[in-house]
Amino acid sequence: MSRFFFNDRKQLVNDAIEGLVISAPHGNLVRLDIDPAIRIVARADWDKSRVAVISGGGSGHEPAHAGFVGKGMLTAAVCGDVFASPSVDAVLNAIVAVTGDRGCLLIVKNYTGDRLNFGLAAEKAKRYGLKVEMVIVADDIALPDNKQPRGIAGTALVHKIAGYAAEHGKSLSEVRDIARQACDSVYSLGLAMETCNLPGSDSEEEERIQRGKVELGLGIHGEPGASVVDTHNSKALIETLVQPLKAAVGDDRVAVLINNLGGVSALEMALLTKELAHSALKDQIAYLIGPAPLVSSLDMKGFSLSLLRLNGVFEQAICADVQTVGWQKPVPFAPMKTQPHSAVYTGLESVPSENPQVRALVSSAAQTLIGLENRLNALDAKVGDGDTGSTFAEGAREIVHLLESDALPLNNTAQLLQLVGERLATVMGGSSGVLMSIFFTAAGQAVHNGTALSDALLLGLKQMKHYGGADLGDRTLIDALQPALEALRDSGLDAAVTAAKNGAASTATMQKAGAGRSSYVNRENLDGVSDPGAVAIAEVFAAIAK
Repeated sequence: MSRFFFNDRKQLVNDAIEGLVISAPHGNLVRLDIDPAIRIVARADWDKSRVAVISGGGSGHEPAHAGFVGKGMLTAAVCGDVFASPSVDAVLNAIVAVTGDRGCLLIVKNYTGDRLNFGLAAEKAKRYGLKVEMVIVADDIALPDNKQPRGIAGTALVHKIAGYAAEHGKSLSEVRDIARQACDSVYSLGLAMETCNLPGSDSEEEERIQRGKVELGLGIHGEPGASVVDTHNSKALIETLVQPLKAAVGDDRVAVLINNLGGVSALEMALLTKELAHSALKDQIAYLIGPAPLVSSLDMKGFSLSLLRLNGVFEQAICADVQTVGWQKPVPFAPMKTQPHSAVYTGLESVPSENPQVRALVSSAAQTLIGLENRLNALDAKVGDGDTGSTFAEGAREIVHLLESDALPLNNTAQLLQLVGERLATVMGGSSGVLMSIFFTAAGQAVHNGTALSDALLLGLKQMKHYGGADLGDRTLIDALQPALEALRDSGLDAAVTAAKNGAASTATMQKAGAGRSSYVNRENLDGVSDPGAVAIAEVFAAIAK
């Protein structure tokens, strides 16, 4: 089954170009309306008064190449089908469309199809009296002995430098020469843990790259890498790339383009950038470009690093503003900034104290929850994830431990409630611990401010509902707790016990849960099953009333 969104495979690239053009933030792109099979994206504001800079190649490398069309970079991009060079006719039409008396420069990645099709188009364009030059990017250093290194992500740097020269009115020979110099100053190396998926492919064959390994030196068309590395460790992989790259550039100052090949998460790319910042290159890096997709390979789970040896002209060129979709503004490299700040500690200062009556109430409530562990887990297994009993029991055991250690301020209600809230947030897992902590913490603060205990408990409930999002009728412990606390305030403890019991029982007749994990369970599974949290509340009220 294909893993791509598309409507018509034959129209995929045309459709994608339309999406790119209409969403370009500067509104400065057009598609030349020549033939559906000729896909040229050009600057809408081009007037042929300067040297044109044209690039292109197969689609699937977005934002390359059309994403680099705009003021300060490319004049036009010629888009082939996915991973396929554009035709000679398409390239020729692009040259004729945007080239004036100043001539044009073609920037081509070192693949046979691109070299031949762009080269033949250049020769044909000369018949029209046009001045055309071509440079070939061959930045991949994965195979040092290869006489024909591939052109990969470093191509974007050549686009930027040549585009800068053209934008500043340089002659064709000057633009060509600076582009060649850029080609000779760029070194790239990439790796991937998963290759790309081709649109429309329904192949179910086994993944080429084994789990736990990466291929080093992959191209941008999913072709196999030069070697296999037996790790996914980010630090080790950055070191693997940095070693040959550093050997290539020596001790020169560099800009580093950190290229996402399409399928790496933003979190991982940030992590890899951190590793780069601490690598053997750290003292040479002047600028970071990315991390971002610049020359991708569809959805390949991989990345590449491209190093550009800097000089004064290159530095000005890469930092100049552009109006494109895909270029990333270089960031001057510096270690992470930190700012001293005093830590905020939430530890509650409390003084242990004794109150036999309160001790008995706390012990009864905690022991009840511990004894209910299996029963509540069984109820929760029917309507949730089966751990409510264990969650409440874990919190209760902590309170028993503090009680037996004489560590609770039993004679200070405000401190007792707040300390219980603090400990439950720490030892109870999931949302239950936080919700109960909010309840006790808010109630304790209210008591501290002079509110009567029964009203303070209702204020705690109000805050629990506010932050948790549940209310009466949502089939949660609130269906027992709220009527119990209201009855406690209005009529006393016995009335609260009855209200809690009735509230818990009512949850068994509720056919839809409005909050919690039960909200994802169908009504057939809920029918006749009481909410475990509500049952816990009812049993605690019953226990402390005895």
